[in-house]
Amino acid sequence: MTIVAVNANAPISSGEIPTSDPRRAIDVDYKQQQIVDFLEQNQLDALLLQSPENIAWFTSGADLTRAGSANESCAAVFITQDARLIACSNVDANQIFDRAIPGLGFQIKTRPWYEPLSQLIKDLCKGRKVASDTGVEQTQNVSADLKAFRFPFTELEGERIRTLGKLVSHAVEATARRVEQGQTEQEIAGCLSHRLLKHGVSPKRLQVMVDGQSIRYRHWGFGEDRLERYCVISAVGSQNGLHAAATRTVALGKPPSSFIKSHHLALLMQATGIYFSKPDWALFDTWNRVKRIYEKYDCPDEWQHADQADIIGYQPAETSILLNSDFKFKPGMAAFWHPSVGPAMTGDTILIEQDQTILITPMEQWPTAKIMVKEHQMSLPDILILPD
Repeated sequence: MTIVAVNANAPISSGEIPTSDPRRAIDVDYKQQQIVDFLEQNQLDALLLQSPENIAWFTSGADLTRAGSANESCAAVFITQDARLIACSNVDANQIFDRAIPGLGFQIKTRPWYEPLSQLIKDLCKGRKVASDTGVEQTQNVSADLKAFRFPFTELEGERIRTLGKLVSHAVEATARRVEQGQTEQEIAGCLSHRLLKHGVSPKRLQVMVDGQSIRYRHWGFGEDRLERYCVISAVGSQNGLHAAATRTVALGKPPSSFIKSHHLALLMQATGIYFSKPDWALFDTWNRVKRIYEKYDCPDEWQHADQADIIGYQPAETSILLNSDFKFKPGMAAFWHPSVGPAMTGDTILIEQDQTILITPMEQWPTAKIMVKEHQMSLPDILILPD
């Protein structure tokens, strides 16, 4: 193994560099203590992280993937009871040290770019009892345990996902207000991507479905079809490692009455799901309430055509809402409800707190529909109708 210094005159630890966000440093220290406790309880010497979602969680938002590449980290995080370090190539070291983890107390171990990172990881693990999120180098795979660490959100994460939710819904709505007849789905998706990126939000999943595209393809992204009457626009965006999502529907002139009915039914399913996303409720308990509404309004099979909701956080879908899942909602957890009925799809992200559920993808200059669930009135996004 070759160890290469980041800079001969630079400090070894980023902890010596002042940080512009002391709350982030506190957040990382808190997570390090969680990992230290985990190591002690399981008689482990170290934890190796390579999955982007776990790295983003532990570093309080660092993105160690290479821009434009697949969603794989170009570095690894190695945590012991008294240290935390980044293992990476000399090409990536300065950028990671200066921009991704400034002032957060990390050390960096590097290798020349022409030597495999796997060798550096192998040397770090040698002679130690190491757990990891991948099982690499015969380490103990604890990826399931690490998912539990990502919830509930810390105070900083809660603030960040609220901010992100507003940015995502703003981008979707601003895009929808400016659609034009004849635009292709991919042109609209390009406008949506631009609006997200200029606010520092990475587009993770974009859907633009014109004129009933989603009747046949519920997970459609976007293509060359042109907008004539109405359009469903949805986005999952990421910032600081967290994800939030929103879906809006726009029409050029009044859409068909059948589509309006489908949209309002989807809103009713969404409202029911949001209302019953309560702390300590198992997902299947909540789902059963939604399923009854599908049955009550004479569309009992619609839910079988597409997934309905996901727990959202450091992954776009940390856990899906499944029929028999005993996974429980907890305060400080977010969910993306996105039911669909025929050509209509709705979707918003909520943050679950102990005594309330907060819609974190709010509407701006957007028509609302009032939905009643158990005598509780909820305002959700209606169809925006533009002049044709």
